[in-house]
Amino acid sequence: MSYDVIVIGAGSSGLMASVSAAEHGAKVLLLDKGDKLGRKLGISGGGRCNVTNAKEMDELIKNIPGNGKYLYSALSSFGNKDIIAFFENLGIRLKEEDNGRMFPVSDKAKTVVDALVGKVRSLGVDIRVNSPVDRVIYEEGRTSGIRLKSGEVIRGGAIIVAVGGKSVPHTGSTGDGYAWAEEAGHSIVELFPTEVPLTSKEPFIRSKELQGLSLRGVSLSVWNAKGKKVIEHEGDMIFTHFGISGPIALRCSQFVVKGIKQNGGAPVLTTIDLLPGLSVDEVYKESLALCKNESRKSVKNAIKGFLQERLIPLLLAKAGVQEDITYDNIPKQGWMELAKLVKAFPVMVDGTLSIEEAFVTGGGVNLKEVDPKSMQSKLMPGLYFCGEILDIHGYTGGYNITAAFTTGYNAGRHAAQNSRE
Repeated sequence: MSYDVIVIGAGSSGLMASVSAAEHGAKVLLLDKGDKLGRKLGISGGGRCNVTNAKEMDELIKNIPGNGKYLYSALSSFGNKDIIAFFENLGIRLKEEDNGRMFPVSDKAKTVVDALVGKVRSLGVDIRVNSPVDRVIYEEGRTSGIRLKSGEVIRGGAIIVAVGGKSVPHTGSTGDGYAWAEEAGHSIVELFPTEVPLTSKEPFIRSKELQGLSLRGVSLSVWNAKGKKVIEHEGDMIFTHFGISGPIALRCSQFVVKGIKQNGGAPVLTTIDLLPGLSVDEVYKESLALCKNESRKSVKNAIKGFLQERLIPLLLAKAGVQEDITYDNIPKQGWMELAKLVKAFPVMVDGTLSIEEAFVTGGGVNLKEVDPKSMQSKLMPGLYFCGEILDIHGYTGGYNITAAFTTGYNAGRHAAQNSRE
């Protein structure tokens, strides 16, 4: 049997590509090596599925630091407002939460997955699960079909590769598509983990004295070897037995990976501002005033409400201040050191968890070799890429899924139009 369009991979981008190709008149086959469609989509957003982000386009692209500008053309054709309208037309009521994140009112990813899969089926797309692809077939300078691992050959005029990156491999993203891209002449930008927890060998991490401590409303900065701030993110984080995690640690991870590479493998400095709303002088004066008001108490107990209790002994030790002294014995220089530490608590970071443990894969198919409007390969006619296999990566918060849906939609549409022509 022959198809106009064959889509490999039934994740966010593959399902959207199938919908788009079928809506534009193509006879479509959707293949997945697993036994379930939309597996990664089903666990996204903490199991609630953050379908997109409602921010304006410029803000949206700022939150996709990994080549977000490449998406201008795709988003102009099918952007976040179109994604919202798409799901609402399927009967999925959405709600906007903090920072523009869009969730189904049901708070269940299954609602989104079922609606999307239902749409694919309603359009007459042929679906085959448990059908791992061995290779994409290239003949006479263009795509002509695929060969399954079983040996079966299926002919198709256009092939859309939507198999994801190497992150979260239990959902089926194991990097299969990179070899098919390279066989077509594409180069792969080096892969790296992003949106991933950070690792550290700091003594207080190794001793696990802060393990499980959550910090809210703090900011985390990454510094380069020349002492220049590379990036800063404000929000929540948590100390773990291996380092630091939580939203702002994940957002800083890609800059940590790049910094370590630039340092020749040496760790990078990160600093935590525990009280972003105050200056060093304000921290100094306010904490000193608390000690004065409780002059009979040890400084450790006097500042309990001002700073996280579990952090106080470590901060005082690093500042060279004894924790059991009272206000009358506070050393001015030591207390200023404490204030500086509150504003820039240092954590040397030596790496991240593995790419398999990351939420997102950095790197991928080189964007210079893929048309930004159609997602078609510039090197192999009939070959299209969408989703995480491309060298595009954003922060968590609906940005990566937006990139997946927009590249999937555009790949499906143009594959359908070109295959019919």
